[in-house]
Amino acid sequence: MAAGDDTLARVPTSISGFDRVALGGLPKGRCTLVTGTAGSGKTLFAVEFLALGRQRFGDPGVFVTFEEPPSDIRRNAASLGFDIAAWEAEGTWAFVDASADITEEGPTVGTYDFGALVARISHAVRRTGATRVSLDSLGAIFTRFPDKAVVRHELFRIATTLEDLGVTCVLTAERTDEYGSISRYDVEEFVLNNVIVLRNGLYRERRRRTVEIVKLRGAPHRTGEWLFTIDPQDGIVVIPLAFLPLEKGSVRQDRVSSGVPALDGMCGGGFFRDAVILLSGPTGVGKTLTALSFMLAGVDAGERCLLYTFDETEEQLRRSIAGWGMDLAQVDATGLLTLVSEYPETASLEDHFIRIRRSVEEFRPQRLVIDTLSALERIATPRALLDFVIALGAVLRPRGVTTLLTALPGQSYAGPGGPSIAGQIASLTDVAILLRYVESPGHVGRAITVLQTRGSAHDHRVRAVTIDHTGLHVGAPLKGVSNILAGYGSPLLNTRPWPAGTAEGTSQPEPYE
Repeated sequence: MAAGDDTLARVPTSISGFDRVALGGLPKGRCTLVTGTAGSGKTLFAVEFLALGRQRFGDPGVFVTFEEPPSDIRRNAASLGFDIAAWEAEGTWAFVDASADITEEGPTVGTYDFGALVARISHAVRRTGATRVSLDSLGAIFTRFPDKAVVRHELFRIATTLEDLGVTCVLTAERTDEYGSISRYDVEEFVLNNVIVLRNGLYRERRRRTVEIVKLRGAPHRTGEWLFTIDPQDGIVVIPLAFLPLEKGSVRQDRVSSGVPALDGMCGGGFFRDAVILLSGPTGVGKTLTALSFMLAGVDAGERCLLYTFDETEEQLRRSIAGWGMDLAQVDATGLLTLVSEYPETASLEDHFIRIRRSVEEFRPQRLVIDTLSALERIATPRALLDFVIALGAVLRPRGVTTLLTALPGQSYAGPGGPSIAGQIASLTDVAILLRYVESPGHVGRAITVLQTRGSAHDHRVRAVTIDHTGLHVGAPLKGVSNILAGYGSPLLNTRPWPAGTAEGTSQPEPYE
């Protein structure tokens, strides 16, 4: 967090999640530079700053455009629910269209007449009583000036004029590289008090947007890059801050069933209603089956259930349900279960999150399964996945949604790509369950253990697991099993042979006496 005077008056942008990065909004009566490469969201930021101010606070605004004609801005804003034409009609919004000036004059014919522009802006501000102004984009006119000294002088001139008018202003400008110079001319950030950088970098063949406040002179703010997305309905959404509750909410004391009675017993009587459960284990060990049992227990209890799968198609999932003896037709008839199948590569992590959040708001499930988080590691950074889980919890906990997340097992060390998602998010979940393979001479079986249940006692023992045509079953405690947390990616080796009384080929060894 940057140091500064936290008594400086702020103007909230109301851009989803951004004011929590800025710790209240933009400094009142000052100009803020918003810079970024093509497609980073600069124009949308400028539009939302004005439109949300008018929509939520009744603040009149003036939009100065150097590139897009006002008709395009009106049309694009309408898709986000902003009726700019109506605000123009009532005199609380005005355009200063400088795009025609830029088009008509050649780039080598003199310099741009800033004096005339300032006069037009001043007139529009006084006519509308505007308290907010956006200029998009300065780069369109700065190309006319011969050197940086002139750019610096003219930018200082317009910023001073705007601040003298008493308005809070956003000015957008281009930059050439995501992590190079902050601005194209290397002077803009020194002239203005406040600087925000929007990035649209390429990561693993996908674009990833972030916002960073470089400085808010005299005002505290959060530092570093914050992930955001541009949603067709909600505009700019900063994740996870847009979803973190402003006040502490109450926790739930009632419990729900996992769908596996013995697992309920291991967890102290089931899961708390608002719990986030992490179920980790290697491929084929029974994670999806456990998740389906959890879902169907919810349907049996009359609860709406939402299942997102990133590993299988819906048809494959339905075949698995039928193969384990579950009556799919009966489940479908209830209308309580919604299955959504998407491959991670079809969208960015932020967009997947927005879709899940919207499904939660529209379907209002009491249970949610995401199978599997590990698939999302193909498209996201470890930090982004942490933000995803944090934001998910902030959306689901206040609604009392019991959430089961599956993942491949965590690593006890960071591999080339860093630690797996299971290892990173364990501290963010309420219940951690580990499914493992156990190996004995000539046989591979399965085992389960509960690593943690917050606020509740649980069974610390390692128990046998069997899978048959009726589903997954938890059996008696295992003998001779150790190192359950070591060698995450490989089968667990017993420290001594399976008991002589255990029949060859069975997957449930003799229990403790």
